[in-house]
Amino acid sequence: MLKQYKEAIEKTNIISKTDVKGMITFVNDEFCKISGYSYDELIGKNHNIVRHPSVPKSTFKHLWETINTKKIYKGTVKNLAKDGSTFYVNTTVIPILDENGDIAEFIAVRYDVTKEVIYKHKLEKKDRELQELNETLERRVEDKTKELQELNETLELRIKKEIAKNEEKQKVMFWQSRLASLGDMLANIAHQWRQPLTEISLTIYSMKKASLNRDDDEVKKFYDESKNIVKNMSNTIENFTNFFKPDKEKQHFKIKESVDESLHIMEKLLKKENIIVKTELKEIELLGISNELSQVIVNLIKNSIDAFVHNSIQTREINIITKTENRFALLEFGDNAGGVNEKNLYKIFEPYFTTKHKSQGTGLGLFMSKIICEQGLDGSIDVESENSTTTFTIKIPIEEKNEK
Repeated sequence: MLKQYKEAIEKTNIISKTDVKGMITFVNDEFCKISGYSYDELIGKNHNIVRHPSVPKSTFKHLWETINTKKIYKGTVKNLAKDGSTFYVNTTVIPILDENGDIAEFIAVRYDVTKEVIYKHKLEKKDRELQELNETLERRVEDKTKELQELNETLELRIKKEIAKNEEKQKVMFWQSRLASLGDMLANIAHQWRQPLTEISLTIYSMKKASLNRDDDEVKKFYDESKNIVKNMSNTIENFTNFFKPDKEKQHFKIKESVDESLHIMEKLLKKENIIVKTELKEIELLGISNELSQVIVNLIKNSIDAFVHNSIQTREINIITKTENRFALLEFGDNAGGVNEKNLYKIFEPYFTTKHKSQGTGLGLFMSKIICEQGLDGSIDVESENSTTTFTIKIPIEEKNEK
């Protein structure tokens, strides 16, 4: 029976014996079959003959430390066959002791697990590939999600911009229609206004003629002032009528002359309301309509006067400064009339917006001023208000020839 047990074990397992130095003293047929070596090639050789070079030395160091302490070693070992192929075996190394308890030899019982290890390695490789694929997919999903978020934000911004553009176009079309109607209305007013103005002018002339014999200086002064007022009224309605003509001719004019003309028109009202006007004016030449810029300045002065009165300001001061900056002329108009409420500041140039009573203003003054600056002078007008002061800045481009 012992012989049968031995045969059963040898035929189903890979068996070898070594001496205490690791020299092979016995191998069975299964060992020769899996290693590719013959019995004679193995006997007397060190067991390292089948050692795979990729296995670290620490593995075999641990094996010898275990069996030299008379303990059984178990583990899966990677070996190298004679033909260079790799095979894996589950190994059990048992120290055999003599009657004195000393190690006489080692018996190693192995069985082939090459297929299982290869399958395991393949599965591990597939797991790594799947993990890498999963990480790649996660990154791609994150990248795509980020792209979609950016696209969504960009699209939202583009939609807002397009909506704003459409709203702006609608506003422009609306105000073009309103301005066209306003132009027709002013043309009708001009036609109706000229006849009374002519009659007033003739009446004043008759008054002067009737008073010639009296040599009255007061009458003469009254006549000259009235004549200037009528002239200014006529020029004003003419300017507004011309403002809506698309083919109006632009000419070179000096910005100082427009300011002086505006101050001359408003001189009496400024004196009456005890308003001090300080100016720092440079000789700057522009291309445009001089009267239109004068209308803007007159409108700013009127608004300041109304604000001084409404806010009961005692010390009243207007500052008008002109200067150049990067091929632009700047006209800064400031007053200390109490400032503009922040919530009203951003819509101050909107048509029909006014903080005055409807009997005192239409809200068209600053709107018309903005149109004059942008369309008539190819410039811009902005406003700032802080610490009870308000400053309007008119920015107008200077032609290159005027800078030489």
